[in-house]
Amino acid sequence: MFGLQLGLRLQSRAGAHTVTRRSVHKLASLHSVRTLSQKKMQSLLYPLSELESYLDRSVDRTHFQHFKPSVEDMAAAEKLFCSSSTHKIDYHSSAERMEHVPALKQPEVCFIGRSNVGKSSLIKALFSLSPEVEVRVSKTPGHTKKMNFFKVGKAFTVIDMPGFGHRAPKDFVDMVEPYLYTRKNLVRTFLLVDGSVGIQKVDMIALEMCEETRCPYVVVMTKTDKCGVGVLLTNLLNLQRVVETQTSSCLPQPFLVSSLHYGGIYLLRCFIAHVTGSVRLKDTSQS
Repeated sequence: MFGLQLGLRLQSRAGAHTVTRRSVHKLASLHSVRTLSQKKMQSLLYPLSELESYLDRSVDRTHFQHFKPSVEDMAAAEKLFCSSSTHKIDYHSSAERMEHVPALKQPEVCFIGRSNVGKSSLIKALFSLSPEVEVRVSKTPGHTKKMNFFKVGKAFTVIDMPGFGHRAPKDFVDMVEPYLYTRKNLVRTFLLVDGSVGIQKVDMIALEMCEETRCPYVVVMTKTDKCGVGVLLTNLLNLQRVVETQTSSCLPQPFLVSSLHYGGIYLLRCFIAHVTGSVRLKDTSQS
């Protein structure tokens, strides 16, 4: 059972994953990450593995191991996020109602979360290898008002959903719920939670909605660069306890991401490629 047995030794490790601002823009590519020290590369590719070292030995670590592909698997997935003449990545369309949703047959993944949790920033980071893809990011909460569809060649589609909570569209429920309940080619929903503040009441409402759809979903903790290791780990363990005790359709392993430093972005790309059937992992035990 998880608990807040942190076993923290923070003073000497707090800066272990720091990356200078000058080098951040280069880290979108896995090739650039491989030029870093082994320790920094590990923390960017597998953020959970770094946090494990702070856990008390009695804490069960199996929850962090459900999806841990190889670097080679991540490299294969990365190719899908690079636009080319034969594999075009672009914004497809927007919709306010199910009757406006495009009739696409390829697998879809969608991102939901409260306003200002970092959905658009995360999608922009995922597509950072194709800078021509226009993903609008605003500092104003509630900027995304429609369901925005981005086609990744013929492989899959990524949907940026409007934020719920503060300044959410008045018809948010009428817009999003029918999609989650009826979209047959939706293979995974990603519920974003702000890692710097932890799971909130409004996040719990969204989590309950995901449970009601009975479709597989994953929790992604964003803004992991906005807080110290102690705060992040406490919020992570609180979230893990909720996932263990109150969910049945959620992947036990949360994903930690920093859209600013690209931490966890490579792993998330690989997971998306995996669940959409676009990349077959060499380690067939992953699911």
